[in-house]
Order: sequence, then C-alpha cells, then structure tokens
Amino acid sequence: MSIYHEAGVGQDAVGELADRIGWRIESTWTDDVIPDIGGFPAGLRVPPGYQKPVLLMTTAGLGTKAEIGRVTGLVEGLGYDLLAMVADDLAAAGAMPIAIQDYVAVGYLDVDRVEMLVESITDACADTDVALLGGKTTEHPGIIDGEGFDLAATGLGIVDLGDEIYNGRIEIGDVIIGVHSTNLRTAGFSLVRALIVDQLDLDAAFPGSDRTFAETLLEPSVVYAPAVVNALARVEAHGLAHITRGGLPRGIARILPEGTAASIERSRWTMPDVFGILQDLGNVAEEEMFRTFNMGIGFVAIAPEGDADHLIKGFGSHDHDATVIGRIIGGEGTVEIS
Repeated sequence: MSIYHEAGVGQDAVGELADRIGWRIESTWTDDVIPDIGGFPAGLRVPPGYQKPVLLMTTAGLGTKAEIGRVTGLVEGLGYDLLAMVADDLAAAGAMPIAIQDYVAVGYLDVDRVEMLVESITDACADTDVALLGGKTTEHPGIIDGEGFDLAATGLGIVDLGDEIYNGRIEIGDVIIGVHSTNLRTAGFSLVRALIVDQLDLDAAFPGSDRTFAETLLEPSVVYAPAVVNALARVEAHGLAHITRGGLPRGIARILPEGTAASIERSRWTMPDVFGILQDLGNVAEEEMFRTFNMGIGFVAIAPEGDADHLIKGFGSHDHDATVIGRIIGGEGTVEIS
C-alpha cells in the first residue's frame, strides 16, 4: 500500500481521471495554444490583431451553488457558472476572455463526478471560444468532508491599451442598459440555502413550473462575455458592470465616478418569476432581494443615449434581451430603484 493511498489519496484514480479528461481539455484549444511547455499543460500565444495588448486576470469560485449542486447531484451546469464568473468580470473591463485554468478540490476523488464537472467546464469553454489550459484537481481527505467539493477558476483576458473600459467616462445624462437574466446565476445562494434548501424538498415541483426546485435553482448561468465583446465592437461604452454579489445596486454603485448617481426604473424590465417566488417563500423585503440577487439584470452597460441602440443590438445578436433601465444623474454614488 502506497503512502498516498494510506493518506486517502488514490493515485490510480488520479491517473484514470487524467486519461478521461485530457482529451476534453484539449478540445477547447485553438491554434494559439502551445501544448506541453516545460511540463505545464499549455501556453498561449497573443492572438493576432492587437497592437498594444494588455493581459488581465481574475479569479472566482462558486461557493454555495456548488454545494447545492453536490447535495442534489445536479452538477452538469456548474462549468457554465464558473466560466461566467471569470469571463464576465473580464468582459466588464472591456477584455476578451481567451483562457482559464480550473481548480477542483474534493474530499475524496470520485472520478465519475469530477469528470462530469470538467466536462461541464469544457462544454462552456467550447461554446464561448475560451481555451481551458489545464488546471488542478486535488484531494483533501480529512479537510473537505465526505463528498464535498469546491470549484474555482482563474481567467485570462486581453484588450488593446486604450480600449479598456475606464468607468471615469461615465457622465450625467448617460443611460443605463440592463442585459436580462432569466435565473439566479451564482449570487444569493447562501440566502437560498437558508430559506429553502434546509427547509424544503428540492425534488418538489417549483411553483408554476414543470421543473423541480433543484432544477430551477441550479439552472446554469449564461456567459455574457461574447455578447459584450460584440457590442463593444459596435460602439464604445462609458461603463460596464457584471451584476453578481451585492445585486444591482452594488454592481452599479462600484463603477460610478464622483459626483454621479444612478436612477433605475423597476418597470423597465420583467422580473423572472423565480425571484418573486423566493421572496414570498422567505418573506424577504424587496430591498434585501435587490441587495442579494440580480433580479433579472445580469450585466449593465452605461453609454450616451445616442449609442444605446447600437449596444442593445450587439447584445441581441447573441440572443440576449437588453433594455434601457435608467439614467445617470448627479449625486454621491447612490443607486435609486423606483
């Protein structure tokens, strides 16, 4: 018996996993990927067309949504959630996401489940032309309990110097364009767990739906980044925000320059039913809902009114509905939703 096996780390399983997922990872590689550099999985050339390329990186994890996926066994969409976290953050800076690396931490190595997780990540990457350049699967017996696991990723994006989004350009009179979200994406799941997961049967039918609570809550995130890149190719935005933790008010507030505020009109978009049902089940105040969930707006672009239609068409070309939901006004960084 090997020392690794005594410690709870099965090397045979590690080798089997590598055999199973290696081809999936390589299936996301473009011609810019350079494999097997110095023992690392792959490198990446700077794509053509950039004059003064600037590289941006960001890291994010799934947190409680991954745990709900584990409890229910519905992990097939978590790769889209993971990619959306990092890719859409990069897009909010004006960058095109080009690659990620993932990190999967498990209590014990269930090869079938980890293969499913990696397959979900590679599917998301293939759908958005992002290369998965490898990553790390690590077993932590005694640290992560039983079947527990965690997912994280680091994303790499590129933008030409001068084309990055500088939110200081936001000015009074600009309009706020909201890109619609049909589901929870990845934010608010600690509250979801407190309100629902620990109290209700996740296999029960979700009100007004032919799906279960589990299927509704774990619906995968849409990755906005390709649509953002398309929209920015049409017209410059003054500001961009990926709406995640902290909801719509915090997402917009963090990009407002000094002397400005935001006025949002709640009537400008239709909030998906899932949010109203969660609010009713937990008797949650509307203000708290907006501080926790995206409430139907997953991404925001701020631009002069005359450019709004161009940005909306850019999002629409990727089948994302977008609407003018408000305006930039004078103030001290507040976000008013009326």
